[in-house]
This record gives sequence, C-alpha cells and structure tokens, in this order.
Amino acid sequence: MIQSMTGYGKAETIIESGKITVEIKSLNGKNADISIKTQLLPKDRELAVRQMIAQRLQRGNIDFFITYEPDAAENAKEINADLVLSYYRQIMEINERLGREFPGTDNADAAHILGQIVRFPDVIDMNRKNEVINDGNWEQVRGCIEEALDRICEYRAAEGKSLYADVTSKVANILGFIPQIEAYENERVAAVRSRILSRLEEIGAKTDHDRLEQEMIYYIEKLDINEEKVRLRQHCRYFMETIDTEPCPGKKLGFIAQEMGREINTTGSKANHSGIQQIVVRMKDELEKIKEQSLNIL
Repeated sequence: MIQSMTGYGKAETIIESGKITVEIKSLNGKNADISIKTQLLPKDRELAVRQMIAQRLQRGNIDFFITYEPDAAENAKEINADLVLSYYRQIMEINERLGREFPGTDNADAAHILGQIVRFPDVIDMNRKNEVINDGNWEQVRGCIEEALDRICEYRAAEGKSLYADVTSKVANILGFIPQIEAYENERVAAVRSRILSRLEEIGAKTDHDRLEQEMIYYIEKLDINEEKVRLRQHCRYFMETIDTEPCPGKKLGFIAQEMGREINTTGSKANHSGIQQIVVRMKDELEKIKEQSLNIL
C-alpha cells in the first residue's frame, strides 16, 4: 500500500537527568530534505540520525526535533565554583597590591565576600552541565528516534490509504468517460461529412465523387481519436498497476499522469464536437486532481 509524504511522529524516553522528546514532521518533496532542528544532538551522531531518517522516510521535506525537560534536581541552578575561586583570588591580590588590611582569613568575613561574589555575572550557571545525550544513554535515545519513525510511518500509511482511494477513483472516472466519448463518435463523423457536403453545395462546386470520398476519408482520419483512446486506456492501466505493485511509486505516477494528459489534450484538439469537448474538460479536471495528489505520494 502506498504512503503519503505528509506525516507526524512523536516519542518520549526518560534518561538519567530528565525526559527526551523526539518529534518528526514531513511534507511532500522531490528528495529527502532533512532539517535537524536541535542543539542537543551531538555532532558525531548527526550523520547516523540523517541516515536513519532517510532510510525509513525516503523522500519529503523532513523536520527533526529533540527537546529536553530536566528533572527537578537537574534543573536547579549551579554555581560555577571555578569562577568563584578566580574572583576571590583576584580580590585578595588587589587588596595586597593596595597594601590594605583586608579581612579574608576569618571564616565569617570570607563567607561575606563569597556571598557578594555569587552576585557577579555568570557565577550562577544554568547551562553548565554535561551533554544531555552521551555515550551512556545513546542507545536509549536511538530507540526513541526509531519509535518516532515508526509513528510517522504509521501516520503516512494511514494517509496513503486515503490517497489511494481518492486517486484510483479519479482514474476510474477517466476510464468511464471514454465510452461516453465513443457514443458521440458516429454522430461526429456524420456531422463532419454533412457539414462538408453542405458547404460544397452552398458554393456550387462541382466535385469528382471518387476524389471527394478520398479527401473525405483523409480529413476524417485526421480527426480520428481511436489511437488516443487506446493509449489513454493503457496509461490508466499502467497507473493502476504501478500504484498497486510498487512501494514508492510517487515519481513514476507523476510521469504516467503527464502521458495521460497528452492523450486527453490530443483528444480535445481533434474532437471537433461540443459534447466530446465537455467530456474532455471533465477528464482534465480529474487529471489535475490526480497530479496534485500524486505529488504527495511517496
């Protein structure tokens, strides 16, 4: 069964420091255009993740997100101890250079100085933590990514069922219009013949009967649409065979739809009959919907 290129998948996992959420969104596209929108994924893991996504999703404009929600302990503010000590040493060195008696040996005075230092910029560090995703939890995170890929594939498959029903019904409609065209063909040939003879009578032209019949046959053959009908039926059958047998037929279906369009357009240009022209318009309407939907088929 075909899949849509539109989809959404989400999965969560709990690691030692909090919760990881993976989200994947996709829309139709000619190739696999993967955009990784997270700072949490280590650079040395990015290529592997891209390969995972491309292998499972094949094509589409794909956005990949990882978000992190730390637990309460991990979310607490941290003091940058190295920076505090650096500030403290600098203050003591400045005091010595000034030659002043500066309290600093007394525990209470030292605590007061340190209390002032923690007010300095960058001493309280919200981000000074180890990497959220590391070698220790990578397999767990990788499993979460695989689960999100499973969810988006399920979504795409469900959308694919709707696409299949819609597209194949429109192909069936086009096939159903062909007998309606055939019902007009005898009437059309007779009308063309009658119109030519009528014009000859109006202008009072003298004609050679045999030559007239030859020219009439030649002219009517130019208006013949039998080949177009045969090829259009073949293209419709090929379309159905492709969509039923190939796992990722989207691009090929687009090419087949173009060939269907050529036969429909030629039929319209040769029709020379208002009834057939109306049917051709309805065929074109169905075909445009097929083309539009085929763009979203994987």
